[in-house]
Amino acid sequence: MSRLIVISNRVAAATGGNAGSQGGLAVALTSALRECRGLWFGWSGEVTEEFTGQITFQRDDDVTTATVDLEEQDVEEYYDGYANRTLWPLFHYRIDLAEYERGFAGGYQRVNERFAETIAPLIEPDDAVWVQDYHMIPLGTELRKRGCRNRIGFFLHTPWPPRRLLLTLPEASDLVETMFAYDVIGFHTDEWLQSFVDFVVLESGGSYADGILRLGDRQIRLITCPIGIDCAEFRSLAESPEAIETFNQMRDSAANRAMMVGVDRLDYSKGLEERFLGYERFLVENPAERKEVFLLQIAPPSRGTVESYQRIRSSLEGLSGRINGAHADLDWVPIRYVNQGYSRAVLAGVYRAARMALVTPLRDGMNLVAKEFVAAQDPEDPGVLILSRFAGAAVQLKDALLVNPYSAEEVSDAIRTALAMGREERIARWRAMFDNIREQDVLWWRRRFTDALFAATPPLTPEPLAETA
Repeated sequence: MSRLIVISNRVAAATGGNAGSQGGLAVALTSALRECRGLWFGWSGEVTEEFTGQITFQRDDDVTTATVDLEEQDVEEYYDGYANRTLWPLFHYRIDLAEYERGFAGGYQRVNERFAETIAPLIEPDDAVWVQDYHMIPLGTELRKRGCRNRIGFFLHTPWPPRRLLLTLPEASDLVETMFAYDVIGFHTDEWLQSFVDFVVLESGGSYADGILRLGDRQIRLITCPIGIDCAEFRSLAESPEAIETFNQMRDSAANRAMMVGVDRLDYSKGLEERFLGYERFLVENPAERKEVFLLQIAPPSRGTVESYQRIRSSLEGLSGRINGAHADLDWVPIRYVNQGYSRAVLAGVYRAARMALVTPLRDGMNLVAKEFVAAQDPEDPGVLILSRFAGAAVQLKDALLVNPYSAEEVSDAIRTALAMGREERIARWRAMFDNIREQDVLWWRRRFTDALFAATPPLTPEPLAETA
């Protein structure tokens, strides 16, 4: 197989079971790259006074990484600005939070150009290039401008918004048309893929048939390719000494009560406020059962410089304090709210100790926490997954208790149902979900995408580099 070049906003070196600070995408890409003779390129997370394009190489756990530093203005406009204050809320249907500023868009384009200029000399003729996520939408076009004739694929890890929502983005059609530099584009679900098709067909005059989207003389193959986890590795992690110690610690601290767990980055898309309100409704409506359960919510902060993230943190602190103040007793607190991250081994132990998981995002491209929770369970006594029907994972994990996260009643009812669910039903539901995540794991995801990418016919002539004023 040809070498695989992965390009993403951030690069995280593999650190095995101690990768507590890594998100689901970082863990999944690391697992995939272990199987390839590949290179992972992106931003180091560090700031420099002047962008030089100097690359830092590192090899760790069979994965080679190559990183560059960005200027402070790049971070403000590209990352904090266009990526996290424009595209992220828009792609999660929150146009009320999206901020549209020309400076953000300019910084986003500039950084994509800088990434292309830096990585292009490292790309060998037989390499396949796999670009990740919404930070890098125009990168394919910028690589083509610099003479790249390789196969280039793009995978979107977020939802793709409906056409009318995307139209709120200035110059949305121009951004979408840059994506025709890619040979293959992957989405987690058919819904996100169809939303992309609708925009191109109805707004740009494209056509779609047999998985090929055409616009003028250009075409892209579109595939649905839901990301998975390294199921075998995570099950092994759940049986590690660190996980077993955490499991015993959590079971002891539960004092024979059923523990619910939520593990989410502190983000408005995760539905944490709505989750707390649904749990509060359960406490009010079920006074006899309320002390039989408690919620452990782990929510590491992120993007703290963005105002909307500061607001969600303040709101959750107020909600958890109010709920605990109103319902706690001398020997019981309904919510344990923790603002820090933990290693994957510790989380595996927490998942295994939990009677149920609340994974209730308002909108999510996939959500790998749902899959990790299932993978960590004891097959003889598994917990129950309560899952938002608006998470991409809901398409695959149909045997979870699916809820509308906006409805406090549905969340409350699901908690009550999970508490009362018998062992036989819990095992049957878990088995169906586990079979899915084992079969469609991270290696299946990588192979499905790269098979489509390697089968693509790359352009014979790259786009010319546009002259700069």
